[in-house]
Amino acid sequence: MKLSIGIVGLPNVGKSTLFNALTKKSVPAENYPFCTIDPSVGIVPVPDERLAKLTEIYQSEKTIPAVIEFVDIAGLVKGAAEGEGLGNKFLTNIREVDAIAEVVRVFKDDDIIHVAGKVNPINDIEVINLELVLADEQTVSKRLGNLQKDVKAGNKLAIAEEAVLKKVEAVLLEGKLAQTLGLTKEEKEIVKGMHLLTMKPILYVLNNSAASENDDEAKSKIPGMYVEIDSVFGTGLDTLIKKSYELLGLETYFTTGKDETRAWTIEKGSTAPVAGTAIHTDFKDKFIRAEVVSYDDLIDAGSYAKAREKGKVRVEGKEYIVKDGDVIEFRI
Repeated sequence: MKLSIGIVGLPNVGKSTLFNALTKKSVPAENYPFCTIDPSVGIVPVPDERLAKLTEIYQSEKTIPAVIEFVDIAGLVKGAAEGEGLGNKFLTNIREVDAIAEVVRVFKDDDIIHVAGKVNPINDIEVINLELVLADEQTVSKRLGNLQKDVKAGNKLAIAEEAVLKKVEAVLLEGKLAQTLGLTKEEKEIVKGMHLLTMKPILYVLNNSAASENDDEAKSKIPGMYVEIDSVFGTGLDTLIKKSYELLGLETYFTTGKDETRAWTIEKGSTAPVAGTAIHTDFKDKFIRAEVVSYDDLIDAGSYAKAREKGKVRVEGKEYIVKDGDVIEFRI
């Protein structure tokens, strides 16, 4: 499963420093055939202490973690939605990622000039989000115009799409993110193909500095999920990676044995056959059953055989919803 987080931010907020710190933790690309050889893309392992314990129990020859792809996106300037700076490239790159890590400068340092002349984290967030809103306004307005012919002809799908887009447009015109609208699952499916920037999950990354004064008052005003890091000293990176994984609605199950212990990434709520496609697409159609033991039960037992003796290994069918930490053997 290829999922990516785009790192965005204004100039001089520590965006590239953060990306460089993250990529120092990168895993070998050969384990992940989807990897793009690109200096602005880093495949980063998700920290998970459970892997080491499973590897120890099975004496596995290889350990492969779950991963997230971080993308260092071109810096934003005010007016990006109108093409200022690298605006078009910036917005195009954001459309291609699954979520946004918005780097906000909290540290104060007279030697590092802020683009606005002073450090104001809330203002930085407002500037970036406004550019996303303005870009989405253009996208929605254009789509609404293109729908009119079909709407007038009474096309039910076009009428349904127009209704949802008018809701989205109204929120955007208020300067708010489309994600604040609270669309239903069906409505989200209608607009999904438009890849609206303000529908993407956002994690605010507060870049502190242990060596500088920090704006602590601003933290209480952050509008959503955030994590604090120090990109210079590399602190907070594990938390950032875990929060990014959570932001994407992901969880992990494991396969383990002598050859390898591996963490597999799936969307929360996946059934066993769907979870199996993380290993191979054939698993969904060829699925027969899955033998499942929770990580905690396996560790408590000390081995798979002992867990089975204690009745902790379960046989699950096609309707089973895989849980984070499940250790699974698929039967196909």
